[in-house]
Amino acid sequence: MTAKANDAREGTGRKWYDDYPHLGRDPLPVEQYLSQEQFELEREHIFRKTWLSVGKVEQIPNAGDYFVQDIAMLHTSVIIMRGKDNAIRAFHNVCSHRGNKLLWEKQGSCQAITCRLHSWAYELDGALRFVPDEGSFFNLDRKKLGLTPLKLDVWEGFVFVNLDPAPAQTLAEYLGELGTSLHGYPFHGNSATSASWTAEVNANWKLIKDGFQEVYHVPFLHRKSIPDAFTSKENPFAHVLHMELLGDHARTSLFGNAALKPTPVAGAAFMRGSFAVRKDFSVDQLPPGVNPSRSTAWAFDLNIVFPALILAVSEGSYFTHQFWPVAVDRTIWTATQYFPRARTPGQRFSQEYGHVIFRDVVLEDGRILEETQSVIGSGAKATFMLHDEELLVRHSQEAIMRRTHGHGAPPSTPRNGQGGAA
Repeated sequence: MTAKANDAREGTGRKWYDDYPHLGRDPLPVEQYLSQEQFELEREHIFRKTWLSVGKVEQIPNAGDYFVQDIAMLHTSVIIMRGKDNAIRAFHNVCSHRGNKLLWEKQGSCQAITCRLHSWAYELDGALRFVPDEGSFFNLDRKKLGLTPLKLDVWEGFVFVNLDPAPAQTLAEYLGELGTSLHGYPFHGNSATSASWTAEVNANWKLIKDGFQEVYHVPFLHRKSIPDAFTSKENPFAHVLHMELLGDHARTSLFGNAALKPTPVAGAAFMRGSFAVRKDFSVDQLPPGVNPSRSTAWAFDLNIVFPALILAVSEGSYFTHQFWPVAVDRTIWTATQYFPRARTPGQRFSQEYGHVIFRDVVLEDGRILEETQSVIGSGAKATFMLHDEELLVRHSQEAIMRRTHGHGAPPSTPRNGQGGAA
């Protein structure tokens, strides 16, 4: 798809919705965020069938290294492990003997996986290695009693698993243009995790995700933490620079206020880099999917990876939001911020400043989401009204309802025949 900057739209009266008329403009039903029946459909037709991001290869650099991702919605826990052959594999975290959970720690290293209950032991490739008092079992076949594997693939250092034994698409096919257009971005190799927070939020996973698919709220909710970072006199409501739908995935580019006057501390941090607004990026060196409109007013992009990963990229630093549904009104939310490895004290200071600002922003987001979930069940409002800049919220809901109610494949291009967001 070819995309153009938002400044080409100004004064024309054209809306983002005009490029994607198949989404319609009707309000969204609140019931989608409350229904147990809908939640069960999402469990079976989305989370059990699609590729899910579970971590990064940097977490397991050596043979025997592992991390564990619990997936409560699917009643399982997953082990991601690097084998002696350097291959990365995924297994259900379940013993073949009596179903005990094998690894309890979130991350670690071992030379064999041993069950705490009866000491059944497994090789790093999942094969059953040892069974105490093996002769007392009946017709025990070690070859058939290894760990249960899951489909696993890696994209740009991100590890994905699929609980469907026969996925309809490879990971590359699933990510499509969103994946290929980001090739070359420094997601791994020279980056280090700067900060990560995990919380259980009393809200539906879609409600939380929606909060990060639009920036209409930024001038209001974040007026204390990041005032004027994404607004200006000419753009008081933080209108985005670019928006495009990529199958079930999507991307939008945020405006950055180059005329921002930071506080003295923020100014000192910005001199050595920043986590949001950059004035010195090199447009020509960015992959085609990063700042696709090539606007000099660009701050960063939000990449919406269906179903529940948001990947935000700027020049050189990025952050993620990962959502794991637990119940219709409970979600595990992890926010993680990544920076290039600091090479000077000044860069380290800048990154710590970005760490603090990011923390303040996500705390503001998290509080309001629980308050919203606490009142939408009242029946006071049956629908949500959507702003033109909330197009990605509508697109996400359309993709969810299509997958859960069998409405067919996503359109690959806008149905008005245009090549992309204008």
